[in-house]
Amino acid sequence: MSLLIISSSQRTDSQSAKVASYIAKHSPEFKEVSHIELCRYKLDFWDGEQESKMAPTSPWPLISHQIRKADALVLITPEWGGMASPLLKNFLLMCDNQDTAHKPALLVSVSSGISGAYPIAELRMNALKNNKLVALPDHLIIRNVTEVLNHLDVKQKVIDPREVDLRQRIKYSLYMLHQYSESLAMIRHRHENEPYPKQQEYCYGM
Repeated sequence: MSLLIISSSQRTDSQSAKVASYIAKHSPEFKEVSHIELCRYKLDFWDGEQESKMAPTSPWPLISHQIRKADALVLITPEWGGMASPLLKNFLLMCDNQDTAHKPALLVSVSSGISGAYPIAELRMNALKNNKLVALPDHLIIRNVTEVLNHLDVKQKVIDPREVDLRQRIKYSLYMLHQYSESLAMIRHRHENEPYPKQQEYCYGM
């Protein structure tokens, strides 16, 4: 199983990227793990035309190839003003459901304070309609992110009980993401090889 992690802060060297790196290092169930930091790709905001994604200067074909290979995704967004990142929403608009449909996604919100719930609610409500990603019932909210998931020397141990719990929750969430990726692989196989009659008429959600 292959895992693709998307971090969507508009800043380089962000806390979202730090969380992505932590997740990448703690996903032993997946044989292949890759990370895309969206701010480094300079994607134009999509104009709704398929041709624009394939412009000679667009990095989208490279990103699309990695999406297509992935069996599961982790979508990480910072919370800015109670909202999910525009970069992540643009990414989700650009996703072709032939690449993403019926693939599981773990939603992760990152906050410098004690908030972080609003981006999860926003993504669940309106970000998965046409790309047909399947959000896991569980999600992660990384609160006070500057204080947690930081690099530890070999001799250091996590002693804060809240961070111990957070790391265990991340481990559980990734375990479940792998379980979903294996199960949904069978659905994707049947969707491709035993299609529902005229299923392309239902490529958009209601």
